Amino acid sequence: MKKKIRNGDNVLLYVNPRRTYLVKAEKGKSLHTHKGFVPYDSLIGKEYGVRTASNLGIEFVALRPSLKDFIFKVQRRTQIMYPKDIALIVMFSGIGPGSKVVEAGTGAGALTTALAHYVKPTGRVYSYEIRTEFMQTALKNLEKASVARFVEIKNQDITQGIAETSVDAVILDLATPWLVVSHAFSALKGSGTIVSFSPTIDQVIKMVEALRESKFVDIETIETLLRGMQIERGKTRPETLMTAHTGYITFARKSLGK
Repeated sequence: MKKKIRNGDNVLLYVNPRRTYLVKAEKGKSLHTHKGFVPYDSLIGKEYGVRTASNLGIEFVALRPSLKDFIFKVQRRTQIMYPKDIALIVMFSGIGPGSKVVEAGTGAGALTTALAHYVKPTGRVYSYEIRTEFMQTALKNLEKASVARFVEIKNQDITQGIAETSVDAVILDLATPWLVVSHAFSALKGSGTIVSFSPTIDQVIKMVEALRESKFVDIETIETLLRGMQIERGKTRPETLMTAHTGYITFARKSLGK
């Protein structure tokens, strides 16, 4: 069945690669930009992918928002994790529909949104965050992406312990992840995965040392660099600017026994 835009649906209005707008298409309202305004009534009832024009004649394309769009467009008070890192975290952690995941800290909820997207409809994300103002922002972002019901945000310090047991993955974006290693070991299932994202190598060294002491195995640290391509016949080349270092990601798995 072809998906049509309904009143209240999220829509990504695309002008060009550098100018997009994530909006809620509500009757009687409009998007106002320097490219003119676009009435949402002109979109409701139409199929995603439809082209429309502003009052200034500028063309907009109404796209169905992807997970990437929700992540890049989150309201934020902190730096968010990039999709290049989120994608590897999801892949290497082994999570999927039905997984039980513990995360800290929530921040703006960018990673939380992705985790919830992949564990739904029967899984759950337990996200620990000590700052209440971040929790409120994250909840709004999760609701916009329609995944809030798969997440429980907890106003607790994860370095003091993890209440959940038999979880599939523990995923950390903290300044001191090594303080959570022993708690993660207790919370994880056998063969469960711990993932840590850290911007500095000093943090990585402390984390890996703690993982080894706690009998985690299959320990690996990687860094992902992302470079786009400028495509034009006779002039194709790598883009001048690239998303280089954002952080190091460390993965490990829980072993049982001595």
